[in-house]
Amino acid sequence: MMRRITGWLAACMLACSVSAAAFAAADGTRLELPQGVDLAVVAFEDLQCPDCARAHPVLLEQTRTAGVPLIIRDFPITRHVWAFPAAVLARYFSNLSPELGVEFRSYVYEHQREITPANLREHGERFAAAQRLTLPGDVDPDGKLAALVQADYDLGIRIGLEYVPLMFVVARGDGASRAVEVKDAGEVGPAVAKFRQGAQPQR
Repeated sequence: MMRRITGWLAACMLACSVSAAAFAAADGTRLELPQGVDLAVVAFEDLQCPDCARAHPVLLEQTRTAGVPLIIRDFPITRHVWAFPAAVLARYFSNLSPELGVEFRSYVYEHQREITPANLREHGERFAAAQRLTLPGDVDPDGKLAALVQADYDLGIRIGLEYVPLMFVVARGDGASRAVEVKDAGEVGPAVAKFRQGAQPQR
């Protein structure tokens, strides 16, 4: 199970609807890019967060148009009771194919208001059936997928995440990454363009 948020962070955190401007900036320079990726958008999301649901399709469109990878990190807020198991399901589909994992996340956001802890599994089965797949009885028998979700959550804590969605344009640097936070998903494309107009990422 996900470790509980304690102290001041639990108090200030969320409602994910609180304005991002109310918080200090997280440190995006601590985010590492996968091998072979020099420029990407990194977004921390909570599948039960309404603000994330609104930002997600915009992020997909902006990154697709800009031609940069979108790297989604999970940050399931403690009080969102089905966000963590939903993230585990998303990881299961991502293991089958990265595109399928993103499609499942989009499905969850589209059906977010209908989903409850009791019917989350049913939604997973419905999505799987639409892909002509059968969802196994236990999608994470060894706990590896839950560990990946937890690792993303812990990363968010380490960089000082205080709200979701949290979005960065990140470029590979010499040592630390170069990063800029984007508060509005609709501004991701222009932020990517500014990075490209500046100094090229160092290899």
